[in-house]
Amino acid sequence: MKVVLFCGGLGMRMRDGVTNAPKPMAMIGERPMLWHVMRYYAHFGHTDFVLCLGYGASYVKDFFLNYNETGSNDFVLDGTGQLELFKTDISDWRITFVDTGLHSAIGERLRRARKFVADEPMFLANYADVLTNAPLPEMISRFEASSAVVSLLAVPPQSSHHVVDIEENGIISQITPMRDLRQWENGGYFVIRPEIFDHLNEGEDLVEDALVRMIPQGRVLAYPYRGYWSPADTVKERAHLEERYQRGDSPWMIWDAERSGAVAVAAER
Repeated sequence: MKVVLFCGGLGMRMRDGVTNAPKPMAMIGERPMLWHVMRYYAHFGHTDFVLCLGYGASYVKDFFLNYNETGSNDFVLDGTGQLELFKTDISDWRITFVDTGLHSAIGERLRRARKFVADEPMFLANYADVLTNAPLPEMISRFEASSAVVSLLAVPPQSSHHVVDIEENGIISQITPMRDLRQWENGGYFVIRPEIFDHLNEGEDLVEDALVRMIPQGRVLAYPYRGYWSPADTVKERAHLEERYQRGDSPWMIWDAERSGAVAVAAER
């Protein structure tokens, strides 16, 4: 299936005062966040990507135009300068780069990429700044068996804050961690049928406009998931991901059994 990735936002909360690169190009280890999201999909065999570009498009283009496979793969270099890679990351990828506007909402970015997915029975879509190890094949199968137009990954609230219940006299009756609430958060990782374009108007947002209108029709499906999911909306969140990566504790890297923890799990069994 084709994979549409939204990577054109300004990402102001991610600015560190050092670089003007767009948020999806913030580094985790040796590779940008966008690459980590794409590797997740490629792990399941989905290697035909449509990148919806906007702010900082040149950073994204230059990264792939000058891609260096040695950055994340073992290799042999002999005395003549001949390079032999043991494996490659992106040799079987097909990437379409589409300018979808500097200030476009997510829904508008999708509309501007319509011609690349309109003839598909269904396609995948996602933000370029959220990581997970959710079971994509199961998510797709569940969606296929439904009549929904859109499915999204639903995750528990990620905030470390607390909800406070207050009585009329000001006494606090209960404090609840946000993550323990019964509500769910939109975690991205959409599975979509092209019918979405019948519900999406010019300039609109995908979730707050199109999906909200479709909910009364029963055409929006959720895949609740309590496993690993992490945003990278802020410098603090990206720093946390970098710290985990450097520790070799990267559950989202399901293509790497050692870093994702799959090796340790297998050993325990």
